[in-house]
Amino acid sequence: MAAAAKAAPKLVVRTFNKINAAGLSRFDPSMFQIKEDNNDGAHAILLRSHKLQAGDVPLMCRSIARCGAGTNNCNVPLMTDLGVPVFNTPGANANAVKELALCGLFLASRGVMEGATRMEELHQSGEAHAQIEKVKAQFGGRELAGKTLGVVGLGAIGAAVLKAALDLRMEVVGFDPALSVDAALKLPGHRIRIVDSLEDLAKASDYISLHAPSNEHTNGMISTQILSQMRTDACILNFARGELVDEAALAHHFDNGGSGRYVCDFAVGPELSPRSNVIVLPHLGASTDEAEENAAAMAADTTALYLQTGTIRDSVNFPTTTLPARLDTVQRVCVVNENRPGMLGEILSVFGNAGINIVQQINTSKGDVGYNVIDIERLSTFDDVHFKSWDALQFLLTSLDGVKSTRYIYGTPASAKHAGYAVNFKGQVYGIGSVGGGPTLPSFGELLDEA
Repeated sequence: MAAAAKAAPKLVVRTFNKINAAGLSRFDPSMFQIKEDNNDGAHAILLRSHKLQAGDVPLMCRSIARCGAGTNNCNVPLMTDLGVPVFNTPGANANAVKELALCGLFLASRGVMEGATRMEELHQSGEAHAQIEKVKAQFGGRELAGKTLGVVGLGAIGAAVLKAALDLRMEVVGFDPALSVDAALKLPGHRIRIVDSLEDLAKASDYISLHAPSNEHTNGMISTQILSQMRTDACILNFARGELVDEAALAHHFDNGGSGRYVCDFAVGPELSPRSNVIVLPHLGASTDEAEENAAAMAADTTALYLQTGTIRDSVNFPTTTLPARLDTVQRVCVVNENRPGMLGEILSVFGNAGINIVQQINTSKGDVGYNVIDIERLSTFDDVHFKSWDALQFLLTSLDGVKSTRYIYGTPASAKHAGYAVNFKGQVYGIGSVGGGPTLPSFGELLDEA
């Protein structure tokens, strides 16, 4: 009786935090294995809020996906230096955050929180029925219709918020210095006004809703300067990142006559926390069942697509890259390298010198990262070429100065085989011929400690 064919090793996806089960079910169980415990041999990582350390990332890890939009916890600069793409899930939680931002608008406009607190007190004292009509005037507030909402950041969430504001008959101004062409085309341009500066937005707005990432350019953007341009009763909604608001400046603004409300879902410091016009919610933006499933599903799909075909989409540090799949007839080689002059020529010369024909290829770059997907003729023998094995060719390719990692893929996308993954770390090549890597290979953290 013929021996049964040995099953191909599965690709291991390690999860941090609790990732939505429905989203994880998008991984084909015949090709992928989900692990929550250790990182030995993990090919990809999915996480939510876990703060990623270099020691969490096995040497054979091909990718990291954040189930959410922000990637501050993913150590993106280090992962970029190590040649590991970091994916996120833009838009997956847009509706959930939009709905919370709308809630924030109503909380900022009407005395809902204060009124509810007062009614609780009256119920406890037995005076609720007698006082309910008498106290209502204390919590009247104002209507949103006709007021102006300034939206900072016009990506998926910001765009959803401004469209909802238009439905509430508000005027809308927007500001986003990093607005992409694709995002701009999705905006209702004839119904909103885009301004050139945060100062202009502050001057025009009754409410400001923040939907920007946290980075060196945006942290503290709501500063003394911006607050000085705002209307006295203007309100700020922050369901993006706490760091965007200079809390000391905001406290000073309130102490000097600012009467608007600050509504956020981030913990605030003692300068703001005792104030009745500061409303702090738990970090609820992406916590709905629907948003968690959407984010997990999107992260799973993006990760699987990258592992199976080399396609890059929704990466914060790698270029968008798509090469039509012909994996049934070719050997696909994916190369991550430094983005510098001459690299493409050096990479392609390895195939030319070996006598290998390139069927199709794409070269892309983003910042310091170059990425190549190269389809070469699949060989039945090595008789007519100038190398003795696929491992030998991959070693030459990975050894090039400036190459960070290389990977082989062959078979159809639905049954892609992963014949090899190799990493060049500080001139040393690791992982030739390895599918999983295994516990014998160090993590990036261990290599960095040694260095």
